[in-house]
Amino acid sequence: MYIKEVSLKNFRNYQTCLVKLAPCLNIFKGNNAQGKTNFLESIYLSSIGRSPKTKKEKELINWDSKIARVKITLQKKYFEQEIETVLNKETNKAVKINGLSIRKIGDLIGEMPVVYFAPDEIGLIKDGPSDRRRFMDIDISQLNKNYFYLLCKYEKLLDERNKLLKQSKSIESLQETVDLWDSQLADVSSKIIFYRLDFIKQIKEPAKQTHSFITNNKENLEISYQGINFESKEKIKDKIYKLYKEKLKTDFDLGFTSIGPHRDDIEIKVNNVDIRIYGSQGQQRLATLSLKIAELSIFEKNIGEKPILLLDDVLSELDTKRCNNLINYIKDYQTIITTTKYFKKISQNDAVFSVKNAQIERIL
Repeated sequence: MYIKEVSLKNFRNYQTCLVKLAPCLNIFKGNNAQGKTNFLESIYLSSIGRSPKTKKEKELINWDSKIARVKITLQKKYFEQEIETVLNKETNKAVKINGLSIRKIGDLIGEMPVVYFAPDEIGLIKDGPSDRRRFMDIDISQLNKNYFYLLCKYEKLLDERNKLLKQSKSIESLQETVDLWDSQLADVSSKIIFYRLDFIKQIKEPAKQTHSFITNNKENLEISYQGINFESKEKIKDKIYKLYKEKLKTDFDLGFTSIGPHRDDIEIKVNNVDIRIYGSQGQQRLATLSLKIAELSIFEKNIGEKPILLLDDVLSELDTKRCNNLINYIKDYQTIITTTKYFKKISQNDAVFSVKNAQIERIL
């Protein structure tokens, strides 16, 4: 799978833009604040249904316009697909796939799987558990639409249980009504945790191999899931249901549910050191990059299509050796890289673009 063409209208600092991409490496070169990151953002939006930079979608519309459009022409293994996203300052966004409107954003996720890395993605490791849960949730949702809807259902059930915890006047009255939510939450939680455990199982070895390759075999990366860890959904369900009962008094006092998928985490170690706490910024950045690159093989294995790799200014963070290692590692995937550095083509099939004042021109 690869993107053939990207068309933008009134998106961020772009008024009109049409770019035909190469199926392999695409290098977007230019100074800062010219529109390179905005271009990657438009592709991510077309894949996930939201921006990686802001929750305020109206910020994506050019300041003197009311409507913005992003249209992606995608070549899949057996057919061509078009994804169009329309942003409006007065109404909600609208998404069409091959001209047909979709009703739920979950119907978009997974149609064009992307892996995205930017300098601030280091938050995946150095920031709190919510960033690592989001990493798992976005990836698994792209692999399995059912998982996305499980997350939506879980959030609603969790919200209802938390309301009950806050509104109950006594632990006795709470015990009479909470079991309805506990049984439903345990069922949905077990499915979410089971999917996450499978994802970690799949990604841990590719991440380890990627990290070893990029660091010239100098660092060993290990990841594991921190939470309930059983091989079957039934065992997970039974365990979390029991924990809801055991922690009920604590939850009542706190006014919220203290256990479950919304509290779990990923442990990340390099050379047996927990780099979430003790890692240098360089180690955290490389580990994040390794996890992101490892996603490529997971997507390809599960959906039978090569995902698209978006790398925003990653080359400036790597020395020449590691930069070359990275490029060689990802050469079989369509990759769109932004950089302020000079960069030459790696092969005849690659393309180099100049970006200046939201104008994109192919130069090689």
